[in-house]
Amino acid sequence: MAEERLLKQIDFLMEIDRLKTVFRRAYITDTSRRENSAEHSWHVATTAMVLAEHCQEEIGLLQVVKMLLVHDIVEIDAGDTGIYDSIGTVDKAEREGRAAERLFSLLPVEQAQELRGLWDEFEEGTTPEAQFARALDRLMPLLHNYYTQGKRWLEDGITYEQVLAVNQSIREGSEQLWDFALSMVEESVLRGYLPRASKTRGDS
Repeated sequence: MAEERLLKQIDFLMEIDRLKTVFRRAYITDTSRRENSAEHSWHVATTAMVLAEHCQEEIGLLQVVKMLLVHDIVEIDAGDTGIYDSIGTVDKAEREGRAAERLFSLLPVEQAQELRGLWDEFEEGTTPEAQFARALDRLMPLLHNYYTQGKRWLEDGITYEQVLAVNQSIREGSEQLWDFALSMVEESVLRGYLPRASKTRGDS
C-alpha cells in the first residue's frame, strides 16, 4: 500500500510538470518570451509571502501560498484563458472543473480532497485567504504589463477601462494594494502604455 501511494504521488508530480508548457499572455519582464503558468504560480506564491502584511484581514499565509501553488494546475487540460478573453470565459468554469476532477484524482484520496478543496476555495473567493490570493493573482499581470511598458496591453488592444473592470478583485483582498494598482494604471496611461477607450475609437 505504501508503494502504491508513493507511485500515485509521483504520477501526479510528473503530470503537473506539463504546467511548464502552458504559456500565458503576460511577458516576462525582459520581454524575450511569454511566461508559463508554472512560473506564474511560483511567482505569485512568493508574492504572497512578501506582501502578506498588506492584507487588511488576519489570514493564514500557508493557506494562501498553497492555493496559489495549485490554482492554475487545471490549465494543463483547460489551457490558459486570458482575463480579457470574453469568448474563452464562457465555458471556462466547465473546462477547468473537468480538469480539476481528473488531475487531483491522480493523488491518494485524502490528498486529492485537500488539493481540490484548495482549488475550490480559490475559485469561490469567499474566505479572506482566497480573496487575498485572488488579489495577488490579478496584481501580477498588472506588474508585468507596467514593467514591460504595456507590451501585452498594446498588442491586444486592451484599454484603461477594461483593466479597471477586470481587476476589482484586488480591492477585495487589499485596499492598500488596490490603491497601488490604481496609481500604476494611471501612470501607465500617462506613459502611453495603456490607452483609454476613447483614444482607441479615434474620438477627441
